Amino acid sequence: MMGRQGKTNAMQYLAEARSLGHLFQLSCRHWGGKTSHIVPGNGGHRDVSFAEVYEATSRYAVILRELGLQKGDRMVIFGENSFEWALADWAAQSIGVVTVPIYPSLPPDQAQYIAQDSGAKVALCGVEELVKRLESLPGIQIYLLSEISTRAEVTTPDAEWQQSQLDQVSMDDLATIIYTSGTTGNPKGVILTHHNFVFAVQNVIKGFPISDEDTFFSFLPLSHVYERTDGHFLPTCVGATVGYMQSYATLANDFLRIRPTVMCAVPRFLEAFRGRILDGVAKQRPLQQKIFRLGLAQGVRRFKGEFAPLFWLTDKLVGEKVRARLGGCFRFFASGGAALPPQVAEFFGAFRVLVLQGYGLTETSSGMCFNPIEDNRYRTVGMPLPGAEMKTAEDGEILIRGHWVMKGYYKLPEASAEAIDADGWFHTGDIGEKLPSGHWVITDRKKDLLVLGNGKNVAPQPIENKLKESPYIAEAVLLGDGMEYVCGLVIPDFAAVRQALPNAPKDPAAAIEDDAVKGLIKKEVHRVNGTLANFEKLKRYKLINATFTIEGGELTPSLKVKRRVIKERFSAEIAELSRD
Repeated sequence: MMGRQGKTNAMQYLAEARSLGHLFQLSCRHWGGKTSHIVPGNGGHRDVSFAEVYEATSRYAVILRELGLQKGDRMVIFGENSFEWALADWAAQSIGVVTVPIYPSLPPDQAQYIAQDSGAKVALCGVEELVKRLESLPGIQIYLLSEISTRAEVTTPDAEWQQSQLDQVSMDDLATIIYTSGTTGNPKGVILTHHNFVFAVQNVIKGFPISDEDTFFSFLPLSHVYERTDGHFLPTCVGATVGYMQSYATLANDFLRIRPTVMCAVPRFLEAFRGRILDGVAKQRPLQQKIFRLGLAQGVRRFKGEFAPLFWLTDKLVGEKVRARLGGCFRFFASGGAALPPQVAEFFGAFRVLVLQGYGLTETSSGMCFNPIEDNRYRTVGMPLPGAEMKTAEDGEILIRGHWVMKGYYKLPEASAEAIDADGWFHTGDIGEKLPSGHWVITDRKKDLLVLGNGKNVAPQPIENKLKESPYIAEAVLLGDGMEYVCGLVIPDFAAVRQALPNAPKDPAAAIEDDAVKGLIKKEVHRVNGTLANFEKLKRYKLINATFTIEGGELTPSLKVKRRVIKERFSAEIAELSRD
C-alpha cells in the first residue's frame, strides 16, 4: 500500500480536480515517469509511463477535433479492452466529449439502438466485425481504433488548445452515458457526470486500501461501469498501474508478466478460475491430489477462524503455488455484479487470496459498498464507502443517496423521476437489510418474484444462490409463475461431477441422462429444499446441457440471467415440468 506521503500527495491533487479530465492531467503530471500502463504488444508487454500516456492522450484529442467532435458531442467506443480504448476515453474526457461505451458482445440491433438513441456522431470500433454491426447507421462516422492510433502517432499535440478545452469542462458536465443491460425492454442510458466519477475516486481512496503501489489487472469489459470506474479511472487517478491481458489464451502468462495486486472480478470469473485449478489437480497423481485436498480443508478451517494445526505446512505446499498463478503479489479480488457463492470465497480464502464482495449499480457510478479487508464478511456486500447513504424502504428495498447517484436516465424524465425520489433517494430495486455489524446483505430483486398459482410469492434468487453453492451445480433458474409449485432448470458443473463420479459419461449430453449424475444432483436439491418453506421448495426440475452466454442472449452484459429469454428458449422443457 502507499506510504503516508504518497497518499497525502494523491489526496491533495484529488481535492483540486475540477473535472475528470483535469484529475487525469494532475495525476499524470504528479507521477510523471512512473509506470501507468502495462500494454501487450509484439512478443510481450511494454511499460508506458504517466507522462507518455498524457502525451498520447493529447495526440488522440487532436484527432477527435479533426473528426469534428466538440464539447458535449457523443462518441461511441465499441471494442474489447485495450490501451487504445483507454486513450480514446481519456482524450474525450479532456475536451468534454461524452463517451458512450457499447459491449463488444452485443448484437447489431442492440448496438445500433444505443448508438442512435445517444445521438452519437462518431463510433470507434475495436475490429472490423464491430464496424459492420454499425455501418448501416446514417449520420455516424465509423473508424477503427487502430486507425485513430495510427493517425495519432504522426500528430503533433496542441497543448494550448487542449488546455482551453479542458478549462471549459465543469463537474456538472456529462462524462458518459452508459446503457443498462435490462432483462426486459430497451436499455436505459444512465447519465453520469464528471462529478460522479471524481467523487467516486475521491471516496474510494478514503475508504478502500488502493494506492500508487498497486497494479490492476484489466479483465472485465471497460464498457461496464464497474471496470470503467474501478479498473480504469480509479487506478490512473491515484497513481496505480493498469495492466492489460494479451488474450484469453495468454491469461495465465499475463498474470505472471503483470504481477497484479488487485483485480475487479465477477463471480463467474472466480468460479471459472477455481474450476481450472480443480481440473489441473484432477490430472495429478493421487498423492498430490490428497495434499491439495488437505491444504484446501486446512485453509478453509483457518479462513473461518477454526483450528487448523497443519495450515503452516499446507500453505507452503499448496497455497504458495495457487498464489504464484496470480503473479505472486496479489492482495485481493474486488467482486461485484452478482452474488458471490460462499464456497468460492472460501476456496480463495483457503489459500490466502482475499475476495472482497461489494455492491453497486450503473446508476451509482459503480461499487459504493465494499467489505473492508480488516472485517471481510464474505456473505455480505460490505459497508457503504464515504459519501454514500443507504437505507431500506418499508418494503425492504435498498435506497441510496449521495453524489454517487446518477443525474438521471437519458431522454427519460418519467423513468428518472420514478428512480430518484424528491428527497434524492435512488430506488435500487434490490431487497436487503443492514446487519448489526454495519454490513449489508442483498436478499432479492424487488420485481423478480415468482407468483405461484396458489397466490404465494417466491423470491427465486436466494434459492438459486443456495443451489449454486453446491460444487456440482453451475447454474439454476427457477420458474413458477402461474404454477402450483416451483420448478426449475439445472445445469450441472460437469467437471466437478466427473471428479465425484469418475465413471460418469464425459459427454455432457449423456451425463444429464445418467442415473448416478441425476442421483448426485438430487441429493443437492434435497439438501437445499430442507432449508426452505414448503411452498418455496423446488418440486420438479430438469437437468439441461447448456451454457448461458451474453452472445446467446441468456445473460445480460453484466452477467445476470434473462429469465424471460430462458423461458422462451427452453419452453418445451418447462412445459414438461408443468404437466401433472
